[in-house]
Amino acid sequence: MATAEYAHISFTAEGVPMIAGTRTKVVEIVLDHLAHGSDAREIHREFPHLPLGAIHSALAYYYDHQAEMDEDIARRLRKVKETQAELDRLQGPSPIRLKLKAMGLHP
Repeated sequence: MATAEYAHISFTAEGVPMIAGTRTKVVEIVLDHLAHGSDAREIHREFPHLPLGAIHSALAYYYDHQAEMDEDIARRLRKVKETQAELDRLQGPSPIRLKLKAMGLHP
């Protein structure tokens, strides 16, 4: 199987795909795309410092590695939930989260 190269994509020492020459992770672009249904031009408005070609490369990388990236996103979400549960255990839920929950705006 041939290895694809992606213009504008580099990898950290840990193997995290990044937009080359920036501190922007590919997963940040992907999350904007998935959460809001944003296309490359809409994402470019949110990340104006990124070339449009870099955004297209990030989306191409995601679709070529979708299962792997979806698992990474799920792992990140689990980590957030674990961290929040630990904070709740140590400090109790935050007043703002309690208010949002009472308003039906937070699970």
